[in-house]
Amino acid sequence: MNKLKQWWSDINSSLWFVPTLMVIAAMVLAYVLVLIDVSINHDWVSEYPLLFGAGADGARGMLSAIASSMITVAGLIFSLTLSTLAQVSSQYTPRLLRNFMRDRGNQVVMGFFVSIFVYCLMVLRTIRGGDEGKFIPSLAVAFGLLLALVSIGMLIFFIHHIASSVQAANIIAGASEETYKSMEKLFPTALGDAADPEEIAELATTDQLRWTPIPARTTGYVQGINNESILDFAKELDGVVRMEHTIGSFVAMGDPLVSVALYQKDEQLPEADEESIDRLNNQYSIGHQRTLDQDAGFGIRQIVDIALKALSPGINDTTTAIMCIDHLGALISYLSDRQLGSPLRTAGERVRVIANSPDFDKYVSTAFDQIRTSGADNVAVHLRSLTAFETIIRRTSSFKRRQVIRRQCEQTLFAAEKNLTAAHELQQVRKRQAEALELLAKPLLHKLSA
Repeated sequence: MNKLKQWWSDINSSLWFVPTLMVIAAMVLAYVLVLIDVSINHDWVSEYPLLFGAGADGARGMLSAIASSMITVAGLIFSLTLSTLAQVSSQYTPRLLRNFMRDRGNQVVMGFFVSIFVYCLMVLRTIRGGDEGKFIPSLAVAFGLLLALVSIGMLIFFIHHIASSVQAANIIAGASEETYKSMEKLFPTALGDAADPEEIAELATTDQLRWTPIPARTTGYVQGINNESILDFAKELDGVVRMEHTIGSFVAMGDPLVSVALYQKDEQLPEADEESIDRLNNQYSIGHQRTLDQDAGFGIRQIVDIALKALSPGINDTTTAIMCIDHLGALISYLSDRQLGSPLRTAGERVRVIANSPDFDKYVSTAFDQIRTSGADNVAVHLRSLTAFETIIRRTSSFKRRQVIRRQCEQTLFAAEKNLTAAHELQQVRKRQAEALELLAKPLLHKLSA
């Protein structure tokens, strides 16, 4: 099932899948309309000469003109799409290319023009005139004309869509929306039941267990994990599975993917057989790049990369960086009151899986640390980061998570004091940081485990 999800995600992000389906649909439509034309009486055609008055030569000429123009426009659209992908890759970050490739509007427009071309070819081959025996599929020809008229609107839509999609605000908002969807699906996670505190303390020192590593069969980034199947494997084995890699991390072929231990005292799992290795490897989706399906951190990484590119000396676009910080603050704020799950998960009375997943501190560090370093001499970056921290503080009552934000506030002030030379700018940062710390000092509104 995990491999099937990965396969579906890959083809859903391709530029060929939707156009291929639309081409097949166009072929079926042309065949059906021609069959209808064959089965009906065409005497009524003379009553509507403006719509169905074309002879065999006229019908051929019109469909030929439509087909040639559609394939020309299709080539233009593919060229514009590739140009847009190159621009996004160079100006923002290559990690956004997958978002553009899976954009349904682009896929539908590409498929629409190619489909009209194929439709016209299918209908053209059925037109007969003169010695061949006269046959003009009037309905099919008229529908081809209708498609050509609709294509004008599709071309205008595509130009508008491309112009909108390369705007920084829309790119950042799109990446943020995709990350929101991923977070809603992932948190809270459901991998068995949370372990009791006593069991957590018992397994904190795992020297009591003798681990057998399970090697990875392939090289790449961990895109997804079938947590339920890993939990079932651990129950069948009457042991515990320790995940060695988290979602989004890179694993090399032969490196330990997971480690397995038995609960029986002084017993160690013998060298894993091929069936167990294959079974555990099949629970991991490993590909050439990170994806958002189970990797919310990758969405945060995309927005951070846009901010870093904007803060680079060659671009120096503070406004874009500020928009990134705003969206990062909103995303972390959403995470701040969500239950991210315990690393130790149980089934029954025993810990069965030791999960390896990012905690709240890791997400916050990914979102703000590099931006603070790249924008160390930019007062706007420090001020907006502190504003984002205030937003996060208002959403969480977890003491541990508030301490994470406190450290971020302190690091922001330290970076400002070290890099800002203007006294009035430094004073602004100090004032905003004091406001954030004052907000931290207020009583917690409700309890949330970290």
